[in-house]
Amino acid sequence: MKKYTFIVLALATILAVSGCSRFRVYKIDIQQGNVISAEKVEQLEIGMDKSQVRFVLGTPLVADTFNANRWDYFWSLKDADEVTRTKRLSLKFDNDLLVEIDSQLDAQISSDE
Repeated sequence: MKKYTFIVLALATILAVSGCSRFRVYKIDIQQGNVISAEKVEQLEIGMDKSQVRFVLGTPLVADTFNANRWDYFWSLKDADEVTRTKRLSLKFDNDLLVEIDSQLDAQISSDE
């Protein structure tokens, strides 16, 4: 009887201690979207045509099907500490020429999950 009690107590202790372990599950960084750097945004100039913008930034992540004159670029990085960094860039065109640049480059969101 003592043998079974010892085994059950040992298993319960191992399970309890493993829940409080200092070992963490490895989490990778998750990057999504277009890479948007300040250097690339500085290369944009009002009056550039769509092909020139595409050469500088690449193909937009979101091309609005209802408004072909707006391109949206988005980038996000979620690191192992659950901190998400995002960058957003919206470009508006008129007659295939760039007329407006709206950017939010260094936003950081901490997850409270």
